Amino acid sequence: MSRETEQALLAQVPTGLFIGGEWITTGATFPVKDPATGDTLLEIADAGPDDAVRALDAAVAAQEEWAATPPRTRSDILRRAFDLVQEHREDLALLMTLEMGKPLAEARGEVTYGGEFLRWFSEEAVRIAGRYGLNPEGTGRMVVSQRPVGPSFFITPWNFPFAMATRKIAPALAAGCTVVIKPPELTPLTTLYFVKLLVEAGLPAGVVNVFTTTRSSGTSAPVIADPRLRKLSFTGSTEVGRKLISQAAEGVLRVSMELGGNAPFVVFDDADLDKAVEGALQAKFRNIGQACTAANRFIVHESVAEEFARRVTERVDAMKIGRGTEDGVQIGPLIDDKAVAKADELVQDAVSRGA
Repeated sequence: MSRETEQALLAQVPTGLFIGGEWITTGATFPVKDPATGDTLLEIADAGPDDAVRALDAAVAAQEEWAATPPRTRSDILRRAFDLVQEHREDLALLMTLEMGKPLAEARGEVTYGGEFLRWFSEEAVRIAGRYGLNPEGTGRMVVSQRPVGPSFFITPWNFPFAMATRKIAPALAAGCTVVIKPPELTPLTTLYFVKLLVEAGLPAGVVNVFTTTRSSGTSAPVIADPRLRKLSFTGSTEVGRKLISQAAEGVLRVSMELGGNAPFVVFDDADLDKAVEGALQAKFRNIGQACTAANRFIVHESVAEEFARRVTERVDAMKIGRGTEDGVQIGPLIDDKAVAKADELVQDAVSRGA
């Protein structure tokens, strides 16, 4: 992949906040860096609390009209967004690789995975059903209908920057809810590019609003505390999730939390070691091991432990490490210096215990 191709793509990525259908600049900016090189990819807008509230203002203003929009219209917009994602799949994959580091092959897989949320919910938008029937006493009729929750605030993680955005935005739009989304500080570019595609697909102004920030907690707090907000969804650490749930409790917000992970990989004495090794490599090294579902410890029966370790070591030694844009790379960089320090700490701990 040439640097000219990379620069041409980066030139197409919006760098402002997206509020009420407009890209807005701020006085403050922050750099988004390539984790493989440390080079700055782009400088983007650094929102403050007032900007975040303005994003919610726009979502609230658009909510009534979007909820009244026919399901078929909402469905068509999501389907057009899916088609645009397929048209720009190479751009989205490269952008993810540049800002997150994962190999291009895995980034392409995430485009497929994330795009399916758009296609699925484009089809579900026209199937929002209710119920009509006799009440238990036989004295009347019951009508149950599904209504949009209302303005929703989504906070997404850095490790799957495309799929976690589509996974939250697509069902909200299908149901008739407006959105404020805060992509991660480390990997916000994919979301900004995707929102540009949503606009191209015909999404009305104010239905999706985006703010980027280096001050996540302080900037998000007034949005969560605002009584007009009706839904909070977060994917990330359990520690942060607990804090967000506590904040959401004040307004009795509906919350959806996907938190942390604890994934032992167990190999029994009668295991097929070829399959066990293949499974271990997928469980541990997918997404450079930076996923909540990644195996964080291996429990192997003593009768096969030595052979299992030998085979895994042989496969790992053969992996190509490098910048995710390079041909044949299987392991890209860790996301930042903190991740490197944490990995080093784990290695040193294992060595000190006899590894």
